[in-house]
Amino acid sequence: MSATKTISFTLNGAPVTADVKPHHNLVELLQGQFGLTGARETCGQGLCGCCTVIVDGLAVSGCLYLAAFLNDGAEVSTVEGLDTPAKLSPVQEAFVETAAFQCGYCTPGFILMVGQLLDEHPDPDDDQIKHYLTGNLCRCATYPQVMEAVRLAAKKRKAGAAA
Repeated sequence: MSATKTISFTLNGAPVTADVKPHHNLVELLQGQFGLTGARETCGQGLCGCCTVIVDGLAVSGCLYLAAFLNDGAEVSTVEGLDTPAKLSPVQEAFVETAAFQCGYCTPGFILMVGQLLDEHPDPDDDQIKHYLTGNLCRCATYPQVMEAVRLAAKKRKAGAAA
């Protein structure tokens, strides 16, 4: 039996309602009902970071996180919610400016994790960066550029906070 559950939550700052089946994961929900494709199911095992989504302030693997786990009132953030029509987020800007991507498939997961890292460690050292991003894989091997992007994003956030 596959009973559908109706959940009301906030998605990228907007209130939404969704009907979820017990077997649907968060990526399926975001893509199927909301057309959001930033989080992508790649490995299906929570090992690559391409499916990263922020739920109630914590990064989760959207391929493993069942949509039915969302509580009414939960806050869900995806890479699509970071920018505005006029401006990218500081982390997104840093990734563009340092060319920290090639194919771009892993980029949304990296960007969300970098945001989480900088929330906890506004001026991270290399070990903190590597530790925090260890669950994100880039098949194009842009790791040196990603490290550079994290450092630049930290500077941009500091400059924005000082302004």
